[in-house]
Amino acid sequence: MNDAASPRITLKSDRTPGHPWVWSAQVVKPAERIPPGSVVEVVDSKGRFVGRGFWNGHARVALRMLTTDPAETVDADWIAARIARAVELRRDLLRLDDASDAWRVVHSEGDGLSGLVVDRYANHLVVEYFAAGMWRFREAIHAELLRHFPGASLYWFAEQHVQRQESFDVRSNDAPAAVDVHEHGLAFHAAPGLGHKTGFFADQRDNRRRFAHLARDRRVLDLCCNAGGFAVHAMKAGAREATGVDADAAILEVARANARMNAVDAHFEQGDVFEWLRAAIAEGRTWDAVVLDPPKLTRDRNQVVNALKKYFAMNRTALDVIAPGGILLTCSCTGLVSEADFIEMLRRVALNAGREIQLLHVAGAGPDHPVASNVPENRYLKAVFCRVI
Repeated sequence: MNDAASPRITLKSDRTPGHPWVWSAQVVKPAERIPPGSVVEVVDSKGRFVGRGFWNGHARVALRMLTTDPAETVDADWIAARIARAVELRRDLLRLDDASDAWRVVHSEGDGLSGLVVDRYANHLVVEYFAAGMWRFREAIHAELLRHFPGASLYWFAEQHVQRQESFDVRSNDAPAAVDVHEHGLAFHAAPGLGHKTGFFADQRDNRRRFAHLARDRRVLDLCCNAGGFAVHAMKAGAREATGVDADAAILEVARANARMNAVDAHFEQGDVFEWLRAAIAEGRTWDAVVLDPPKLTRDRNQVVNALKKYFAMNRTALDVIAPGGILLTCSCTGLVSEADFIEMLRRVALNAGREIQLLHVAGAGPDHPVASNVPENRYLKAVFCRVI
């Protein structure tokens, strides 16, 4: 794409946006139709250059700013250079290959590539598109990824609601077969391209290891355990026992296979977490290291208060099975729930339970999920390590 011939979009304000997302209400509607995903030049209300980005007149986010450098042309080479920079961070600086063969390759705005997420599962790459502009560059994206991961298989997709919002159509190819991935010396099954049922969430890599260290010689309860990553890590690190609970029977079969593959004796039970906990409380059962890692509770800003109420209820119930001096790792992957609000929820839980909660460490996703300083929304994962008195 030639920026010299790029359409021009004018902002209503003479102030620099300061964020890569510019809402439709912040721009002057162009006189002529510009195809969704087009690269445009952006100027302020006084005609001064602001930057270049993807335009989409059909979406709430009308502009996705990509560069503020007037010397940069947003084309296939520019996209390839940003991907190369992202891979360099993971491989050369973070040295993630030493710890795992499952990590995030591109983290959207965190890598200056708004609308693109790429995850690696061993020799498979899963490419998720969130923007029509990125989809238009798919050939360059796929070619650059294969340059860094020669021989890898690629699976690409976009969720249906994203395709509707952004006005583009993605024909996904066939998802790859399930594969084994490795993390801190342990092995886990993964099913790339199957959404939350991948069986493996790389963003919790470092938190699994930290929890396992704290859980040594303790009895572990892994709630919303998915494929049992926390339980397996804990048992391998010397936990006395581990029980995992999840509502999904199919993912629990993966969890049991993961325990067998790592030669640990973890136990997994199917059930609704609330009902299971109430039964455990009635029986007077307790554990001295508990993980609570529920799935995302909402994508709707109007439902954040309700999401916090659910977090309160889950954590308050979990507290009743934690022995005095026990460890609690409580997590939220709901990006709309802020870290401050999540910690405030824990304060209210402690007050309601009449117990003391000591915050030991507040973490998030691993460093392969970098967050741009001007896009705090991308810091979606909260992982709060606590001691409960």
